[in-house]
Amino acid sequence: MDLKNIRFTTIIVVIALLVISLYAVTEVTYFSAKNNAESHNFTEPLLSIPSIGVNEVVNNVSISQGVYHDKGSYAPTKGDVVLFGHRTLQGSAFLRLDDLHKGDCVTLQWPGIGEINYTINDKNIVPASYRLNLNESHNKNINSQQIYLITCHPIGSASERLICVGNLNSTSLINESDMNYPNLEFYPWLITLGFFIFGCVVSFLFRDKEDNINQVIILSVVILLTIALVVFILFPGSSQFWANNLEWLNSLIGVN
Repeated sequence: MDLKNIRFTTIIVVIALLVISLYAVTEVTYFSAKNNAESHNFTEPLLSIPSIGVNEVVNNVSISQGVYHDKGSYAPTKGDVVLFGHRTLQGSAFLRLDDLHKGDCVTLQWPGIGEINYTINDKNIVPASYRLNLNESHNKNINSQQIYLITCHPIGSASERLICVGNLNSTSLINESDMNYPNLEFYPWLITLGFFIFGCVVSFLFRDKEDNINQVIILSVVILLTIALVVFILFPGSSQFWANNLEWLNSLIGVN
């Protein structure tokens, strides 16, 4: 092998693989850590939106842990419920939120309260600076029982907010032991497998009958990065750490 035969495009591809792997690490650590936590905790609420394929645990800690219940809002049947979720990275819980339409059903299974069904009746796009004033809403209507689903808009940007609003239409009792918590066990492995297959395809495209150094370099990088992803599956850290470190990269490529 002659190092002089290394193509400039090979260097670009290696850099691209490194960048893609950073996004993969973020998702792998998110699902691995979340799966580990939920395997020992079956007391959190669940959000289900069948029309857009959402079945997510609701947390009261951070949007970085999935669907976040705003502490300034209320529990269902007690007042307005406000839920936030990402559209990209860290589960992308609200990736398809803009596909919600009037009449779609949103269900919350809330331990200690029951199953609460809402019907979507409104959808708005507002500036990122917009602030929802729940206190004002309750002053006007003490019986307000709505759900607000909020995410960034458009996909890949934080310049605006997409807000879907639903009205409570029914409540019922549930058997909390039968709540259908999502199985995230295989997600990190699927992400890792997808990255490996993608990398192998890319390396195959760089095959050269006379000198295969470019293919060997790319394939070696793919294997090393895949091993790194496996390590993060087995020993997940904080996905927020990786998400924070990707912010500078997103700013470079014009994604907020």
